[in-house]
Amino acid sequence: MSPGIYNKPYLMTAGPTPLPPEVSQVMALPILYHRAPGFIEIYERALSGLKTVFQTGNDVLSFAASGSGALESAVANLVEAGEPAVVASAGKFGERWAELCEAYGADLTHLEFEWGTKIDPEQVDQALAGLDRPAKAVFVTYSETSTGVLHDVETLAQVARRHDTILAVDAVSAMGAVSLPQDEWGVDVVVAGSQKALMCPPGLAFASVSDRALEAASANPTGRYYFDWNKTATGQRKTPADSPFTPAVSVWRALDVALGMIETEGLDNVYSRHAALAGAARAGIAAIGLERFGPDDDRANVVTAAHLPDSIDGAGVPKLMRDGLGITVAGGQGHLKGKIVRIAHCGYYGAFDIVVALTGLEMALIELGYDCVPGTAAGAAEKVLIEAGSPEPVG
Repeated sequence: MSPGIYNKPYLMTAGPTPLPPEVSQVMALPILYHRAPGFIEIYERALSGLKTVFQTGNDVLSFAASGSGALESAVANLVEAGEPAVVASAGKFGERWAELCEAYGADLTHLEFEWGTKIDPEQVDQALAGLDRPAKAVFVTYSETSTGVLHDVETLAQVARRHDTILAVDAVSAMGAVSLPQDEWGVDVVVAGSQKALMCPPGLAFASVSDRALEAASANPTGRYYFDWNKTATGQRKTPADSPFTPAVSVWRALDVALGMIETEGLDNVYSRHAALAGAARAGIAAIGLERFGPDDDRANVVTAAHLPDSIDGAGVPKLMRDGLGITVAGGQGHLKGKIVRIAHCGYYGAFDIVVALTGLEMALIELGYDCVPGTAAGAAEKVLIEAGSPEPVG
């Protein structure tokens, strides 16, 4: 497969994701001083817009970091060395919660579920009930990017409340792609990053934190500085809003534009677009005989993962697509390397991005010896998109 005629790049990963031109262009403007009125206006508007996307009245605290920085902020504020903490994971990024808790010296209970399955709220309930001392926090993931599985955060929030435990949710890939009504579900902490469905470059980490979680952090005042929630909340609540540290000014400009695009499209329409694109991806992989990785769930609209045939070199699929066709998708992580392929559709994606990705997947599979008819996946996706109205990203 010669790369010569396939020289246009397509980024189909779940982060970083493609940027709308308006978002890229605004970052080329002259840099702003972060204490100047011009930036403060952008900062305050974007902070307000984040509350809309997080569906919360909480402070959405921000740090110049990747999404993992947001996770670390939650652990740094909620975990005390030697005290109980619970992590429930079913994938690579869920395991990051456990690694962070161990780094901060927690007495960790780690419930590890099989990758590709859902976290079982009943087992989390039993684990919390069986602790010798109550856990201050339980840490879970909403959309597990390594598997494409969406976990039942609403029920997990009920479990945490029953034990008077703070629930901290990693929504790094989910935020802006699938609904997470934080206040309605009673989730104390939701963390996210700028580089996925929020359609921005990496560089901003967010933690939407309830008053209850802030109080818990205040009772645990040591072990952090930059990621201190109360320090950041104090600054953001000032008039005008302030940041205790230098913010990522150009990325804030980008975020302001991206949030404006989300507002224009309408949050419900954003979710519907992601659902349509995910439905098209699922239809395409099914049409060529690939089995979806993970349970059937029409709400798992961040990334679609598919088992790769045992008859081919699965590790060659992402490489062929990237090097031969210019289409970058993700393969499996950890023990799933070479066994699955993941096509993302969170953020600035439209109908034809999915068609291109599925066509590239077919071409790579055929090159590796898999028997399928060219155009089958794209045709199946097209039927779904026609029914949905072929949604395109706002812009």
